[in-house]
Amino acid sequence: MAVPPLHAFLHPLLEVLEDGQEHRVSDLYEAVANRMGLTAEDRTEVLPSGKQRRYANRIGWAKTYLAKAGMVDTPRRGYARISQRGQEALASTQAVDLEYLLQYPAFQTFRYSLNDAEDVTPGPADASRLTSDGAVKTPHERLDDLVRSLNRELALEVLDQVRSKEAGFFEHLVVRLLVKMGYGGSMEDAGQAVGRSGDGGIDGIIKQDRLGLDNVYVQAKRYAAENSVGAGEVRNLAGALQMHKATKGVLITTSSFTKDAITTARQIGTIVLVDGEQLAQLMIEYDLGVATEAVYPVKKVDQDFFDEWS
Repeated sequence: MAVPPLHAFLHPLLEVLEDGQEHRVSDLYEAVANRMGLTAEDRTEVLPSGKQRRYANRIGWAKTYLAKAGMVDTPRRGYARISQRGQEALASTQAVDLEYLLQYPAFQTFRYSLNDAEDVTPGPADASRLTSDGAVKTPHERLDDLVRSLNRELALEVLDQVRSKEAGFFEHLVVRLLVKMGYGGSMEDAGQAVGRSGDGGIDGIIKQDRLGLDNVYVQAKRYAAENSVGAGEVRNLAGALQMHKATKGVLITTSSFTKDAITTARQIGTIVLVDGEQLAQLMIEYDLGVATEAVYPVKKVDQDFFDEWS
């Protein structure tokens, strides 16, 4: 099952806090997940940024929502406790959801400050704030979505640039990317190990580690976008692996791979395929051919600063 939406965590979180005791926030994640019966798979799913587990992010925001509505108190750093209003909410017959929280002016102000007041009954224009099942995304999830969207657009621009350059540029690009990824040693070593064909393709053996204990055979094909790499090229690479006693192979292209090529590589098991889209994403990840335009720091409250006066 998928990780439940943010609003689904509100009531279970209050129930975990129902005893009125102070609970360490870090303990609430597992307690709420257990109460909701989240699977091991649910608990390992991370946000696209890879920096936080999705269920923990949603529980954290559920706690923030409840606190803004006056249902949860933060008696000291890293702890949470149900308030009298939270106890009254649990004693009522109403479900504690986003619509329930909107009865409190403080929560309304908070929601409007996030430009999310419409999320209770979102229209078509609010689709970017919703998950695939129509639930509200947390601000962190929306920020991740925006970054991914920008990176997808950037990847298309990067790939267009690569395809527009002459053959020698592509050969140089592949060698530089491999070195940035930690393969082949230095630019000089990798440049000597990977030979140029003169037609926009390269092939050769590079070191996977600095000591050369494991070798990788690399082939790169500079194809137009409409020309996909077929299974024959994958089988040719497999033959080259055996001939040169390399343990693994990488086939890189500026275009795409046919279904047969992907199936063949999967069956062989020691060949990795990198299509044009993945090539552009790797260039972005390893800062090759791209530059940082702007950095927007995401900050949080420094509780230690405030606790100095406790």
